[in-house]
Amino acid sequence: MSNEPTDTEPTHDEFTPDPDEVEYPSTLRITSLPAEQAQAAAIERAEQWEQGEEVPHVVNFEDRARLRQLLTDRRMELLEAVMEHPPESIRALADRLDRDVHDVHDDLHLLAEYDIIHFEEDGRAKKPYVPYDTVRIEVEFGLPRREGSESAASA
Repeated sequence: MSNEPTDTEPTHDEFTPDPDEVEYPSTLRITSLPAEQAQAAAIERAEQWEQGEEVPHVVNFEDRARLRQLLTDRRMELLEAVMEHPPESIRALADRLDRDVHDVHDDLHLLAEYDIIHFEEDGRAKKPYVPYDTVRIEVEFGLPRREGSESAASA
């Protein structure tokens, strides 16, 4: 069987919407929840979405260590800089932050793999942008409480 597209097979470009056509929610939530909790939360968001409510885009890490590896201080600085003042290019952002352009390029593309950063093609330049108004990072942990027990924080 040939891998060549036929008249009936859509091309990649037909599957990929233009960035202007995609509607993003106002909030991106980056969470660290166990798989079961993340799945339950996804089902709840789907039900809210079906009811016409705006739901955040969520990127979940089951392992907090992986979340910390991705969101280093330098990458958080990049994310904040792009949100506050979207640059005209990766090079312009690197110059503004006084960082090596290759390191900034690599960090931005890593964040893009998780749909945190997006790019707009502008000739030869790639303009990084964040399509969300708010990025919220949530890491939840704790001990299961017995019925009727008080929180250690309230004691």
